[in-house]
Amino acid sequence: MSKYKGKKVLIVGFGLSGAAVARYMAKQGAKVTVTDMKQKTDLTESVNACAELKIEYELGGHNEKTFTSAELIVVSPGIPPNLKPLQLAREANIPISCEIDLAAAALKEPLIAVTGTNGKTTTTTLIGEMFKADEKPCYVGGNIGKPLLDYVTEAQKADVVCAELSSFQIDLCQRVVPAVAVFTNLEEDHLDRYPDMVAYTESKKRLLKACDKNSYVVLNFDNPNIAKFAQENQGKLIWFTKRNPMEIGGEFAENFFGCYYSAAKKQVIAKVTGKEEVYDVSQLRIFGDHNKENLMAAICAARVMGVSPKAIQSVINTFKGVAHRLEFVRRKDGVYFFNDSKGTNVMSVQKSLAAFSSNPIILIAGGKDKNMDFTPLVSLVQQRCKILILLGEAKEKINRAIGDFAETYLVGTFEEGILLAYQKSRSGDIILLSPGCASYDMFRNYEERGDYFKKLVNQL
Repeated sequence: MSKYKGKKVLIVGFGLSGAAVARYMAKQGAKVTVTDMKQKTDLTESVNACAELKIEYELGGHNEKTFTSAELIVVSPGIPPNLKPLQLAREANIPISCEIDLAAAALKEPLIAVTGTNGKTTTTTLIGEMFKADEKPCYVGGNIGKPLLDYVTEAQKADVVCAELSSFQIDLCQRVVPAVAVFTNLEEDHLDRYPDMVAYTESKKRLLKACDKNSYVVLNFDNPNIAKFAQENQGKLIWFTKRNPMEIGGEFAENFFGCYYSAAKKQVIAKVTGKEEVYDVSQLRIFGDHNKENLMAAICAARVMGVSPKAIQSVINTFKGVAHRLEFVRRKDGVYFFNDSKGTNVMSVQKSLAAFSSNPIILIAGGKDKNMDFTPLVSLVQQRCKILILLGEAKEKINRAIGDFAETYLVGTFEEGILLAYQKSRSGDIILLSPGCASYDMFRNYEERGDYFKKLVNQL
């Protein structure tokens, strides 16, 4: 008998994650109530996905009594942890959990967990493709789109589960013990949710602290914030770096375990299985040095979990990248259009600008500010950007930070921004949508923003 049978379970937030929890809990025989600030008409997709289930709905607001009378509360990632009804529930000692934690407790398969400020989706997707190329079933989900709990509810079968985890998802996790934990990088982000960088870092560290002595922990040596995680690591440490360990020297070189990139030879050298393996990356189709980091992180995770070198090399040769991440859209009149709608923070914009070394760039940026400092973009804007086109709620703030370092236009609508970029472009230019901001001022999410950009570009 399920331990949730007959239990009063309150689900807070009814997006993809909340709907997955509802399906799981209903199957377990729980008494499910869903609450969301949105109205039913704004939650059509989730409501339809749970239409067959016996669920109580409290939509358009939160009832504090429902929180304090629940026996378990499951919070969706986008819900602020300081929500007043949640604070009342904590005071009443109501257990509070999350979808990822419920899934982790039910999983029998090893879990590869990927987190970081940027590169999570590309790295997670690469790992999944490597398993697929080796004909090893791998369920890919989490923040990347498919909830982990759906894998459990639907009784799917895989050799391994690979999950992209955001800090929001990690915050409430208590039962996640990864077989492999991958940390791509760590830079300033989400300061509209966390009071400072220290709090954001501590959120990421929750995954590190969840690892035990049998966990493999994959860290980015070139990112100082992540490299420090090695001091608190309890698991088996694996490094990836764009520097030759022999040039770094010392104990690091002597005991190097992981991957490093040789730009001169266009190779990734892996020392993960006890012998040296060489991967040719001359055919790699994804732009930018940051994607070499993502690739190395994926190789480390895939190899320790038994994926063959042959399968990894085939993915290196054929992988075209993920949607909305430096995604090539089209070439028109000699102008190249790239969709980087997933670039929702300053570090992401930096990496995207650095990916193009010669062509003049017309950068389209702006959206909903996450309390970010845009001044780190100054030097790259000076070096790479021909024109800045700024839009959304953050356009004035971005203009004050970097508007003096390129020809700059502030526009009222997204459509106006795309059209102006095309009008100002010349053959050989790159028009790059890399907002450096969240999308919620104009769109439901970064996917909708990126899809609309592609639609407008293809209509030019």
